[in-house]
Amino acid sequence: MRALVWHGKEDIRCESVPDPRIEHPRDAIIRVSSCAICGSDLHLYDNMIPAMQSGDVMGHECMGEVVEVGSDMRGKLKVGDRVVVPFTITCGECWQCRRGNFSLCETTNRNAAMQEKVFGRVGAGLFGYTHLTGGYPGGQAEYLRVPCADETHIKVPSTLTDEQVLFLSDILPTGWQGAVQCDIQPTDTVAIWGAGPVGLMCVISAVLLGAKQVIVIDRVPERLAMAKANGAITINFDEESVMERIDQLTDRKGPEKCIDAVGMEAHATATLDSVYDRVKQAVMLSSDRAHVLREMVYLARPGGVLSVPGVYGGLVDKFPMGLVMNKGLTIRTGQTHVRRWTDDLLRRIEEGQIDPSFVITHTVPLEQGPAMYKTFRDKQDGCVKVVLKP
Repeated sequence: MRALVWHGKEDIRCESVPDPRIEHPRDAIIRVSSCAICGSDLHLYDNMIPAMQSGDVMGHECMGEVVEVGSDMRGKLKVGDRVVVPFTITCGECWQCRRGNFSLCETTNRNAAMQEKVFGRVGAGLFGYTHLTGGYPGGQAEYLRVPCADETHIKVPSTLTDEQVLFLSDILPTGWQGAVQCDIQPTDTVAIWGAGPVGLMCVISAVLLGAKQVIVIDRVPERLAMAKANGAITINFDEESVMERIDQLTDRKGPEKCIDAVGMEAHATATLDSVYDRVKQAVMLSSDRAHVLREMVYLARPGGVLSVPGVYGGLVDKFPMGLVMNKGLTIRTGQTHVRRWTDDLLRRIEEGQIDPSFVITHTVPLEQGPAMYKTFRDKQDGCVKVVLKP
């Protein structure tokens, strides 16, 4: 089959790889109909996350049709079912899964010993996301093997297009969880750093959850336009002071709720801390650029909540923990517990409350995927979100 394969920094190739096969009675094989490039794939493209190996198949946002199932599906999945595949592989049986903490599944990371050495206690296995999270082949391919497929799937109806439901795999529940973690009240201002695909899903989620006003900070015109069209007040950090504008919008009190939808590769360049981050990163003394985290801590209203759906990979330097403590801030983080949210989100899509397809700017064949990684990373050609068709 054809797949997008990692061979090193900025080196993704469309190649022929062996077809997946059933390896366990709870496995299923999916013929992929649509897949996408995620912002967190760019951390791998830029070689910012360790434990990738040459030949690894990329991708963790995909959907398609079940073409083969193992012998232990427990009546939950059959050939012909149309499914979205969550990026988190979940057993449904362990202590964490029983509590709905699906991204913390205790059994599906087959490289748990490796991850423990880096991060301590482990989380779930993830598709296409380094050997620290199990080394599972990803879904930017013609076919995908889904372990624990009786639990790791979202059935979707034929009445909805791929584009309407594909993002149930990651960015829609990620944005939703980012907003839900804020415990949004009708009097709240919610400030969202980053208007990429996850940030935009945070916008529609915060609006649906009833925030008084939603503010989005970014610098890419196409992203800011999408955020504004979905009800947000926008700040272009290249053109105006984030602090001054937020002070103006919040009567100098700060936003009650702040969401970091950027993560480890913040692109601010004109601030002292961002220069410091880039130097430390260049000489391998720090892994993550944390300008957004620091800015949220500084600007948040005392007693507020910081939600962090943005991906971080390792060590953050010069984090103002004293300010967090003295302001009484609550920080909520985590990989997304996808299946916790998808029944509700699928219902909202069916009812017309949400149509996440608005973020798609480019739909191309799988073979064009390597070039689209660069286009997406560099924000060229108005690119906000790429869908690939195997």
